[in-house]
Amino acid sequence: MSSRTAPLWPLVALFTAGYLAAYLLPTTVGRLDAGLPLSATEAGSIGSALLLSSASAGFLLASHVQRVGPRRLARAGLLLAAAGYGTAAVSHSIPVVVAGAVAGGFGSGTATTVAATGIAALGASPARTEWRAWGRDPHRASTLGLLGVSALAGAVYLTVPHLGPGHGLPLAAIALTALLVWPATGRLSSPAAAATAPRGTGRLPHRGPGLVLAAGILCWSLAQNSLWGVSGRIGLTQAHLSEVTVGLVFAIALGAGLLGVVGAGMLGPRLGRALPVGVGTVLIAGCIALSACATGLGTFATGEIAWNALYPIVLSYLIGLAASLDGRGRWAVLVGSASSLGTAAGPLIGSVLAARAGFPAMGAILAAGLLVVALPLAAVARHTGGRALLPGAVRRRGGAPAAVVAVSTGGAMGAVPPAGAPEQPVVEIPFDAPAAQDRGAYGTAGPRQASAAPGPGTP
Repeated sequence: MSSRTAPLWPLVALFTAGYLAAYLLPTTVGRLDAGLPLSATEAGSIGSALLLSSASAGFLLASHVQRVGPRRLARAGLLLAAAGYGTAAVSHSIPVVVAGAVAGGFGSGTATTVAATGIAALGASPARTEWRAWGRDPHRASTLGLLGVSALAGAVYLTVPHLGPGHGLPLAAIALTALLVWPATGRLSSPAAAATAPRGTGRLPHRGPGLVLAAGILCWSLAQNSLWGVSGRIGLTQAHLSEVTVGLVFAIALGAGLLGVVGAGMLGPRLGRALPVGVGTVLIAGCIALSACATGLGTFATGEIAWNALYPIVLSYLIGLAASLDGRGRWAVLVGSASSLGTAAGPLIGSVLAARAGFPAMGAILAAGLLVVALPLAAVARHTGGRALLPGAVRRRGGAPAAVVAVSTGGAMGAVPPAGAPEQPVVEIPFDAPAAQDRGAYGTAGPRQASAAPGPGTP
């Protein structure tokens, strides 16, 4: 999939449709608990099954997007999501709800897989003119997807509480989103075009850092979504807030996330990836501990809003880091699926911890886990994320002396890239000795050299 055959906006739409189920997890699990004869742990288990199915789609389809075709695979995923979530929304039979949620989760994961692969390919290929600044950087491209899903999820949180009770409303919103995104798949490449696209090497590059990143983001997502899956219950039972107030807090929190993602997109790679990932994860740990201890509107809103402002910023850098490890998008899909595994286990882990230890102890345990994974994630970002190419650093091996030589020998000042420009690959240029040097050394030249260098007066 290339930027020529797949403009960015269909990928953003797919990203939004695929991620929406995870963003609506608190209200989905909460309404399953309230609208069906299920315990809190059983409702959390259904949410985990949904997200586990989404993760399995990424693991199964990561290396088959180009062979099957992005357009065909995206359409199949969207249809499955609409059918699965739609069936679960209108049914009150628990087995049917579970089956519909699992089928819809697989469809969401399929859409996310196509989107992640396409965004990584955009970053590895020449960008179209209108997306030149965004298409070359997977981090900046992923911020658009996070903007889309955050805005849509915020609108759902503001709307659903006013439409009445029942478990079907958030599931219906996800199904409707999948149907609305369907027309965008027409701009994706067809199977025939995908079959002729460059495949690159079959071996996964950066296996060590990629595996560390996948394991780290699994634990990172598990901690985030263990709290996210029970945040609604914290607001309702521990902070004693109404559903409308909790929905308003979530909507404001997602709005803060929008501002955070916009800021991350504007900042881009200026600070690298290690600092936002490491420091951001530490700050998120504090927010989780605060939110889990909330006993009123002030502490609950502060923890949730600050946490949701930081979460998509760090996630955008992690997605961009995974996409930069492999131009074919395989690490982007595998790391995203590992994140979905953590997201899938989150509601169940959060429900079990909350039931056995209480919300404050649960928050402390999750915060400690985040502090543990912050260091390896930052290390991977530091050593594989690359550095900004600053004026005076023509190449990492050449450094400032190379720039000084270039300028002092008459090189154009404009040849030094501006701050923040990506490093260019080293290209080996073969050097052949001039024919005249050979003639001077040996007194003669071969037939090819003689015919190519006629003497004076030769026509």
